[in-house]
Amino acid sequence: MWRYPRILAHRGGGTLAPENTYAGLRRGLAFGFRAVEFDVMLARDGVPVVLHDPCLGRTVNGTGHVFDYDARELARMDAGSWFGAAYRGEGVPLFTEFAALCQAHGVWMNIEIKPAPGFERETGATVARLAQAMFADTLAAGDLARAPLLSSFSVAALEAARLAAPALPRACLMRQAPPDWEAQARAVGAAALHLDYRFLAPALAAAVRAAGFGLFCYTVNTPARARELLSWGVDAFCTDRIDLIGPADWPVSS
Repeated sequence: MWRYPRILAHRGGGTLAPENTYAGLRRGLAFGFRAVEFDVMLARDGVPVVLHDPCLGRTVNGTGHVFDYDARELARMDAGSWFGAAYRGEGVPLFTEFAALCQAHGVWMNIEIKPAPGFERETGATVARLAQAMFADTLAAGDLARAPLLSSFSVAALEAARLAAPALPRACLMRQAPPDWEAQARAVGAAALHLDYRFLAPALAAAVRAAGFGLFCYTVNTPARARELLSWGVDAFCTDRIDLIGPADWPVSS
């Protein structure tokens, strides 16, 4: 059900570097992580960039929305100084360049499709097509364990991704699983459910696994909680505290 790494660095470097940046990815690599979760949305010109918020200002020094700028304009903006002076000038990565760097370092990717409102289908289709092209050889060889996993809270984005790149695995992101979680996951051909660990219980974890889905949780930041979730049958999780929770595939009893 889950053929991927167990522990992922959230947005690259967790709390140790500016999120969704090359600096964040390098920080995760320095701590031994070879699996990462990051967010992707479209710029005005339809080029996907690695960014979490549709509005600028929190992590990027700018005003307005992502779709007010072309990708190269966003790439020149400062996405690091909010975190610390040492990261001043850290730009917004282009998705294809960021993913290529992950490939070069053997980093497995959970790509969260994070569409700005109104761009759900376009974002899902574009990200899926580009990811499929980048991993064409991997997919042709049937090596799905190395192919990226596309996840999203947006059903429309996942449906578009499925149509554009049916060979790429997908996952349904849900803060709290609704009563019809299984029907929703099957409707988009999901391989896994990604849930907020705070709303997970052992019975739900067992039900997800019994239904044949992988089970991933976000964002787990204490070793004790991580061990508890793994003991429930959770397959994997992402963490901001890459300094406390290492990338090793922990035995549940540790």
